[in-house]
Amino acid sequence: MISRRSFLQIAGVTPALAQAPRPNIVFLFTDDQRFSTLHAVNNPEVATPSMDRIAARGTVFERAFIMGGTIGAVCAPSRAMLMTGQTLFNVTDSIVDPKQNNRPPKPFHMWPEELRKNGYTTVGIGKWHNGPKLYSRCFSNGGPIMFGGMSDHLQVPVQDYDPQSEYPTKRTYTGAKFSSELFADSAINFLENHKAGPFALYVAFTAPHDPRMAPQRFKDMYPPEKVKLPANFMTEHPFDNGEMKVRDEALLGWPRTEQAVKAEIAGYYAMITEVDEQIGRILDTLEKTGKDRNTILVFAADNGLAVGQHGLLGKQNLYDHSVRVPLMIAGDGIPKGKKTDALVYLLDLFPTLFDLAGLATPSTVEGKSLVPIIQGKKPSVRDSVFFAYRHFQRGVRDSNWKWIEYNVEGKHTEQLFNTAKDPWEKKNLAADPAQAVRVKQMKVLLLRWQKEVNDPLVGASKA
Repeated sequence: MISRRSFLQIAGVTPALAQAPRPNIVFLFTDDQRFSTLHAVNNPEVATPSMDRIAARGTVFERAFIMGGTIGAVCAPSRAMLMTGQTLFNVTDSIVDPKQNNRPPKPFHMWPEELRKNGYTTVGIGKWHNGPKLYSRCFSNGGPIMFGGMSDHLQVPVQDYDPQSEYPTKRTYTGAKFSSELFADSAINFLENHKAGPFALYVAFTAPHDPRMAPQRFKDMYPPEKVKLPANFMTEHPFDNGEMKVRDEALLGWPRTEQAVKAEIAGYYAMITEVDEQIGRILDTLEKTGKDRNTILVFAADNGLAVGQHGLLGKQNLYDHSVRVPLMIAGDGIPKGKKTDALVYLLDLFPTLFDLAGLATPSTVEGKSLVPIIQGKKPSVRDSVFFAYRHFQRGVRDSNWKWIEYNVEGKHTEQLFNTAKDPWEKKNLAADPAQAVRVKQMKVLLLRWQKEVNDPLVGASKA
């Protein structure tokens, strides 16, 4: 593990600055934002000037992923993995659904909780999907808090912070503003009034999650008829993936029409631009108060979203549009304008933040620090990533290839994509005789991962 002093020296910072207090952390987290929605990085069709500011100031991880989900609300395990640095089935056993696999829960620590123990003021604002007791373990203050689910963005059910972790329903009230502005106001208030000591500010927006009801001025930016259809648009998914009737998929009828999907994409982009504006207000306040100095700034999202790709709308699948997320890290000593195609997970952020802060990472953390990538010491920290959705989808991906297996009511389906040449995952090569050896290799890789992450399906005949 590298100390903060060593990191700053390697980055060319003077020894005097290396004696500076521990860095502040500002973590900006959006809801259901796909990786391919950043204007300056990968999508000129959507306006994201504030997110682009972060990209220009820091390092962009262009191939960042979540591991998937064991329940339909993929955001719950995603957020549990982010907070604990642990892999999917371990957080399912301990946090998300301890009864699902009937296994002993794994011990865990959460990064805001550990920062708090190390003298940080930890502040949580916005959406939380892992229970009130864990919220108050993590944060010394915060609010307004939205405990999971989704609602009208103008009628957000929230609660104020309670250090006793008592959040009865009777204390819930309706936020007075659009969700993104409500949460940004609270973050700005904290930044303007915090006086001394390191802090970790976690702001979890509920946008761009549906309902897609951005204010009209944002909707006007995206006339549906001018929005481009994705290259992998389909009217229907070609087979039953096990989750065709989940709530997210029922937002549109079948078959999907071009007109309807364009309207969904337009509404989605409007919501992204809306939350981007509120992120900009937070960035402005950081600069105005001088708190942008000696601060690590992280921007990420909890999961992606199909929004018309592969005939799907939701996130209950293992295609890149749903498991791949935006991730950017900026701050002192972090290269500006750098992009990396290393395969990383959101759960890698726990050890990364602790390395940058010069703190020891707890032994319960399974993620890998991204500091060697940031420094340019290593091109990557892993050779592949693993995905799972409930008990009927499993997948694995290396730098150039992706393998997905489905077992739905006894029907086994396989997909192989050359992601280097086919980033839209359009051409399934699983049955191509020329890929027989690769198919075997990907199956071996999948099994290796399943054993490594304690997958309850290990030992079953099919994934």
